[in-house]
Amino acid sequence: MMKMIQRIKGTMDILPSETPLWKYIEGVMREEAERYGYGEIRTPTFENTELFVRGVGDTTDVVQKEMYTFADRDENRSISLRPEGTASVVRAIIENGRCSDPLPLKYYYIMSCFRHEKPQAGRSREFFQFGTEMFGSKSPASDATAISLANSVLRRLGLGNVKLHINSIGCKECRPAYREALVNYFKGNIDCLCDTCKTRLEKNPLRLLDCKNPDCHKIAMGAPKTVDHLCEKCNSDFAMLRSALTAMKIDHVVDSSIVRGLDYYTGTVFEFIAEGIGAQSTVCGGGRYDGLVSSLGGPELPGIGFGMGITRLILAMRELGLDKIETPAPSVYIAALGEGAMVKGLEICERLRSLGKYAECDVVGRSLKAQMKYANKKGARYTLIIGESEVESGVAQLRDMESGEQTEVALDSFVI
Repeated sequence: MMKMIQRIKGTMDILPSETPLWKYIEGVMREEAERYGYGEIRTPTFENTELFVRGVGDTTDVVQKEMYTFADRDENRSISLRPEGTASVVRAIIENGRCSDPLPLKYYYIMSCFRHEKPQAGRSREFFQFGTEMFGSKSPASDATAISLANSVLRRLGLGNVKLHINSIGCKECRPAYREALVNYFKGNIDCLCDTCKTRLEKNPLRLLDCKNPDCHKIAMGAPKTVDHLCEKCNSDFAMLRSALTAMKIDHVVDSSIVRGLDYYTGTVFEFIAEGIGAQSTVCGGGRYDGLVSSLGGPELPGIGFGMGITRLILAMRELGLDKIETPAPSVYIAALGEGAMVKGLEICERLRSLGKYAECDVVGRSLKAQMKYANKKGARYTLIIGESEVESGVAQLRDMESGEQTEVALDSFVI
């Protein structure tokens, strides 16, 4: 017997019993995004590696450790499976001349992304993400709009256990002074830092604030806070954002540990954190990236966006018992006995489907008892029983599967 080929570690099969929940969540995401004026964009699954090196940042864990990168066999270039969505969207709007469209530009996407990480609950190597990007506004009102959209999706899904954490990590004017204060603080504790953080200290010191190593985390709790080192403009913007969120009745807390893991973030950063789903509790994260478009060859165009992990959302919904979505059931199941009856059943199914009905007919050749058992398992509302005599007479019995009552119907004109 040949050895079974299994799925690759860190990927998942989403079976028909599970897809109704996924489709429901994706439907809520699409509806809410379009209510806010966002249009759907779809980008390639793989891009030139340079896009992510320049966009995401060559000092990030994503680029250094996690990307799936390989040589293109037809051309002398390196390509990578997308590890996130923002860089691809920015490349798309620049390449397709969308930067001159009326502002703000607003896009959303539902896509699979890929990172070579240790698989665990809520974290896989192929993961599915809902994301939004808004370009062209520096106003904190755009930050509040993006956060409001994420909040609307989470609330509509019933996730009352998700809390909004916000922070500001400053701009190019105030970031250098904060960076210096941060480096000086961590240098005083360098002997207690993990090896990764020692490397980050010179290249990307902000990342030390969200290290999950217990010793590093304890040290980070006493680090200088970004909000204490903001310039006047960043301070004013952050205050306006908080006022807008309060006016919109969106509860939030200021959390100085929120810095996000990608180099392009500036100013506002935020996370929605779910209680009770374990270590991977951040179901949504995002922030402002005012220099990203220009760094990838486009004009000076500020941006704000977020990414929301669908698998983590499902974990959070499951924790609250919100993951039970009914699988569609047939309006009618046709139990056919004999070849002539099966052909007639297929004819009737085709008629019902053209009217938008979900109809099934036996195609296996099972006994009537087995077919009725199958109809029950599928949750069919009605069952139409057809044998050779019913085909000849043109009349058959329609059984109500809830009451057990049977009604005589004409096969050639039967609809439901």
